[in-house]
Amino acid sequence: MSPDEPSNGEDPVQGADPGEERELSALAEKLAEEDAYPSAAFRSGLHRRLRAGLEESPGPRPPRLRLLIAAYACSGLGLLVLAALGAAGSGPLAV
Repeated sequence: MSPDEPSNGEDPVQGADPGEERELSALAEKLAEEDAYPSAAFRSGLHRRLRAGLEESPGPRPPRLRLLIAAYACSGLGLLVLAALGAAGSGPLAV
Protein backbone atom coordinates (compact mmCIF):
# COMPACT_ATOMS: atom_id res chain seq x y z
CA MET A 1 0.00 0.00 0.00
CA SER A 2 1.46 3.35 -0.99
CA PRO A 3 1.15 6.48 1.18
CA ASP A 4 -1.00 8.04 -1.56
CA GLU A 5 -3.73 5.44 -1.14
CA PRO A 6 -6.14 5.39 1.80
CA SER A 7 -5.74 2.39 4.08
CA ASN A 8 -9.32 1.15 3.67
CA GLY A 9 -9.60 1.71 -0.08
CA GLU A 10 -12.00 4.64 0.26
CA ASP A 11 -11.50 8.32 -0.49
CA PRO A 12 -10.57 10.00 2.83
CA VAL A 13 -12.69 13.07 2.04
CA GLN A 14 -15.74 11.08 0.99
CA GLY A 15 -18.74 11.90 3.15
CA ALA A 16 -17.48 15.37 4.06
CA ASP A 17 -19.39 18.53 3.28
CA PRO A 18 -18.84 19.77 -0.29
CA GLY A 19 -16.89 22.82 0.94
CA GLU A 20 -14.74 20.72 3.26
CA GLU A 21 -14.22 18.16 0.52
CA ARG A 22 -12.75 20.80 -1.80
CA GLU A 23 -10.52 22.16 0.98
CA LEU A 24 -9.32 18.71 1.99
CA SER A 25 -8.65 17.74 -1.63
CA ALA A 26 -6.66 20.95 -2.17
CA LEU A 27 -4.69 20.30 1.03
CA ALA A 28 -4.01 16.70 0.01
CA GLU A 29 -2.72 17.84 -3.40
CA LYS A 30 -0.53 20.52 -1.80
CA LEU A 31 0.99 18.02 0.66
CA ALA A 32 1.61 15.52 -2.13
CA GLU A 33 3.41 18.14 -4.26
CA GLU A 34 5.58 19.70 -1.54
CA ASP A 35 8.90 18.26 -0.48
CA ALA A 36 8.69 16.99 3.10
CA TYR A 37 12.45 17.28 3.61
CA PRO A 38 13.52 20.41 5.57
CA SER A 39 15.81 22.93 3.94
CA ALA A 40 19.56 22.88 4.47
CA ALA A 41 19.42 26.17 6.42
CA PHE A 42 16.86 24.74 8.83
CA ARG A 43 18.82 21.51 9.29
CA SER A 44 22.12 23.30 9.92
CA GLY A 45 20.50 25.69 12.41
CA LEU A 46 18.89 22.78 14.24
CA HIS A 47 22.18 20.90 14.27
CA ARG A 48 23.99 23.93 15.67
CA ARG A 49 21.41 24.42 18.44
CA LEU A 50 21.45 20.75 19.39
CA ARG A 51 25.24 20.60 19.49
CA ALA A 52 25.37 23.74 21.64
CA GLY A 53 22.96 22.16 24.10
CA LEU A 54 25.07 19.01 24.34
CA GLU A 55 28.27 20.90 25.02
CA GLU A 56 26.88 22.84 27.95
CA SER A 57 27.84 21.62 31.40
CA PRO A 58 24.98 20.15 33.42
CA GLY A 59 26.15 22.10 36.44
CA PRO A 60 27.89 21.22 39.69
CA ARG A 61 27.19 17.87 41.31
CA PRO A 62 25.61 17.84 44.73
CA PRO A 63 27.93 17.01 47.62
CA ARG A 64 28.04 13.31 48.58
CA LEU A 65 26.35 12.22 45.35
CA ARG A 66 27.30 8.56 45.79
CA LEU A 67 25.81 8.56 49.29
CA LEU A 68 22.54 9.99 47.96
CA ILE A 69 22.40 7.38 45.20
CA ALA A 70 23.01 4.58 47.71
CA ALA A 71 20.34 5.94 50.08
CA TYR A 72 17.73 6.16 47.30
CA ALA A 73 18.61 2.66 46.07
CA CYS A 74 18.36 1.15 49.55
CA SER A 75 15.05 2.84 50.30
CA GLY A 76 13.64 1.68 46.97
CA LEU A 77 14.82 -1.86 47.63
CA GLY A 78 13.24 -1.73 51.09
CA LEU A 79 9.93 -0.62 49.62
CA LEU A 80 10.07 -3.45 47.07
CA VAL A 81 10.68 -5.96 49.89
CA LEU A 82 7.71 -4.57 51.83
CA ALA A 83 5.51 -4.82 48.73
CA ALA A 84 6.63 -8.42 48.12
CA LEU A 85 5.91 -9.34 51.75
CA GLY A 86 2.48 -7.74 51.50
CA ALA A 87 1.72 -9.60 48.28
CA ALA A 88 2.78 -12.86 49.94
CA GLY A 89 0.32 -12.29 52.81
CA SER A 90 2.81 -11.46 55.53
CA GLY A 91 4.64 -8.35 56.56
CA PRO A 92 3.68 -5.23 58.50
CA LEU A 93 0.56 -4.47 56.44
CA ALA A 94 -0.87 -8.00 56.32
CA VAL A 95 -4.45 -8.37 57.49
